[in-house]
Amino acid sequence: MIQGNDTRVTEFILLGFAVQEEVQHILFFVFLVIYVTSLVGNVGMILLIKWDARLHTPMYFFLQNLAFVDLCYTSAITPKMLVNFLVSDKSIPFLGCVIQLYVYGIFATIELYLLASMAVDRYVAICNPLHYPIVMSQRACIQLVTGSYVVGSLNATTHTGLLFSLSFCNSNTINHFFCDVPPILALSCSNIDLNVMLLIILVGFNLVSTLLVVFFSYVYILAAILRMPSAAGRHKAFSTCASHMTAVTIFYGTLSYMYLQPSSSVSQENDKVVSVFYGIVIPMLNPLIYSLRNKEVKEAMKVLVKSFS
Repeated sequence: MIQGNDTRVTEFILLGFAVQEEVQHILFFVFLVIYVTSLVGNVGMILLIKWDARLHTPMYFFLQNLAFVDLCYTSAITPKMLVNFLVSDKSIPFLGCVIQLYVYGIFATIELYLLASMAVDRYVAICNPLHYPIVMSQRACIQLVTGSYVVGSLNATTHTGLLFSLSFCNSNTINHFFCDVPPILALSCSNIDLNVMLLIILVGFNLVSTLLVVFFSYVYILAAILRMPSAAGRHKAFSTCASHMTAVTIFYGTLSYMYLQPSSSVSQENDKVVSVFYGIVIPMLNPLIYSLRNKEVKEAMKVLVKSFS
């Protein structure tokens, strides 16, 4: 619980999407299909990489962790949203809101650093192939993933701790479908200047620093690919990077729109739509992107299917 000026907040109301009841039921089935696809796709990716020894490489080690992260943060958001489509009581306990925001904050941040690590992996593989086994050793990969989890935990702890130390005496109705920082800040009657400043600084740092790593990695990768004498070699290099760049573009684009754009220039309804993309749709798309555009994954899937047929 949080003690406000005159009000004690024990729960929040998630307003969700302002649509008619018939549309709510349609949205329930749409998002249920998306969520089930996310579960099947990401769990399948994790198990496939674990099962096929040919995929026991740094690139697929990062991809396996990416699938786990997608699974965790979409599961922090989607089940509650699905329930709220079917019930009139859209409340979430105060502690449940804290946990939802904390879990989402951890894994969304981890994804940024995993995508950056994957870009570094592709840079070393294409630009310095002779040093690849040494630079991207098992120890280095574990350190990169561990560092991602540490940064994600620190980021989520900072935002969650500061946010829920505020007083909420105006309203407990969150104009969103899950507990996120901007819509909760709008409910506070405390001074939120520190929260807003840290949100811009920390989210901006996480987004910009990891995006710069991705950008410069792919600048060097593109230069190396263009110098390749073989057309087949260029095609193979492009194909291994295309899926990663697709995932990066969608994830970074939607997160930047949500957190780095001035609130006065975008409505809360638009925020919800953008949140659907990075919180629900992208975890479904990632396994599809990496499986449909990756020859090694498709071959591993064929072998797996044949072994059961």
